[in-house]
Amino acid sequence: MNPSIKKEILDWIETIAIALLIAFLIRSFLFQPYRVQMGSMLPTLKENNLIIVNKISYRFNDPKRGDIVVFRPPNGSKVFYVKRIVALPGETIEIRNGEILINGIPLEENYVNVATPGVYGPLTLGKDEYFVMGDHRNNSLDSREFGPISKESMVGKATLIFWPPSAFAVLSDKPSSK
Repeated sequence: MNPSIKKEILDWIETIAIALLIAFLIRSFLFQPYRVQMGSMLPTLKENNLIIVNKISYRFNDPKRGDIVVFRPPNGSKVFYVKRIVALPGETIEIRNGEILINGIPLEENYVNVATPGVYGPLTLGKDEYFVMGDHRNNSLDSREFGPISKESMVGKATLIFWPPSAFAVLSDKPSSK
């Protein structure tokens, strides 16, 4: 084989190997795409939206109320869930009269279109417990069913919707107490 062709082939192999290594490192440690599997986060996320999950955000910062997180559910499901954090460690959560109360104060939720059904709590969260719920409260398997989740179970924070292009949006965390 011609030495210049052999060198060209080796250069291509080296370039492809480096690109694959960089892609693997980014996906493993920094960012990962995730497909929304269900409609429990409507209207914020629709089924089959592709989102980017920031996998390093919680290595340096604690999760905040309003963050949309992807996590391994405690019920042993192989499918990762995507929900919004509504209550933080040490807080007391209660649901009554269509409202979520955090430490007795109604939670303002501008991302929810309907009242929260049912009655729940009061429940005081432990040191590493987060209460998560879907935005589509009438159709969400969440902490009301399987209990609080831990920071360790979180894959990361959902930061943007990138597919389909018409749905492109940066995900924000805007809830606050009244």
